[in-house]
Amino acid sequence: MSEGARQKADGAPTAATGHAGADTPSARPAKRVRADAQRSTDALLTAAAEVFASSGVDAPVRQITAKAGVGAGTLYRHFPQRADLIAAVFRHEVDACADAAPALMAAYGPVDALARWLQRFAGFIATKRGLSSALHSGDPAFDSLPDYFQQRFVPVLGTLLDTAASAGHIRSDLDLDPEDLLRAVANLTLPAAEDDSAPAQQMVTLLVDGLRYGARTPDPA
Repeated sequence: MSEGARQKADGAPTAATGHAGADTPSARPAKRVRADAQRSTDALLTAAAEVFASSGVDAPVRQITAKAGVGAGTLYRHFPQRADLIAAVFRHEVDACADAAPALMAAYGPVDALARWLQRFAGFIATKRGLSSALHSGDPAFDSLPDYFQQRFVPVLGTLLDTAASAGHIRSDLDLDPEDLLRAVANLTLPAAEDDSAPAQQMVTLLVDGLRYGARTPDPA
């Protein structure tokens, strides 16, 4: 077999073909376009989340685009229907809440990380109650969201609970189902007004204190 044939068989670049996917001058503009599109998407999702929280999911599009610093055409190019934007905002916010857990675990003790994440989750639920009517409207764009919610949050809370239990910082006599605890925390937020999360935060603090009670190792201050 010739050297060129061996190079092709091994997937090695030849002088004629060059490196696949190399950062050539013609590839760089495409990368910039993708980066610009991602920045626009991120700006729209952040702006829409803030607008939905303050003005509801039926807020005018111009309110969202003005806050994001983009035109209406950019919004509709990324999210042709309002339901597409609502679903994307929900996923974006779920991801932000779930992804906060590793940083909390790195910065705080096991039970403190658990408490802080549950507080964040309670705040997430409280500010998303205004989306409930849209999410239960029957629009197909929202069909996958309940499963996505569970897939992101249940493993995260399970890890936080297991870590705190293994360290002896929460009670070991309870067989806690993360899904049940998520539901309990969500229910604790129901009596609170959307612009006042303090009562829900206090209830979550009491819940975590109950998990701490009787633990074999006090969590360090």
